[in-house]
Amino acid sequence: MEEKKSYLQKLAAQLQDWDVELDQLKARADQAKAGAKAEIEEQITELRAKKDAAMVKFNQLQDASDEAWDDIKAGAEKSWTELKGAFKSAFSKFNK
Repeated sequence: MEEKKSYLQKLAAQLQDWDVELDQLKARADQAKAGAKAEIEEQITELRAKKDAAMVKFNQLQDASDEAWDDIKAGAEKSWTELKGAFKSAFSKFNK
């Protein structure tokens, strides 16, 4: 049970970090020229959609029974890995 609590705390912290990163991208978009602004805003929209999907997985994990925990955790880890990659890609692209 402690493992579950610790894992959920780690994921919640990551979700908060991603909110901060989205705010940083939004600030960058606000300062960008028209073409770059549209591209950054498109990336923000995609990242928000992926973050929302990760949030759904997070909520499922919070509500998961002990029996369903491992299966739901595997799905959540997949979503988290994809989202981490998407954020890394976006920041490397727009930090040039």
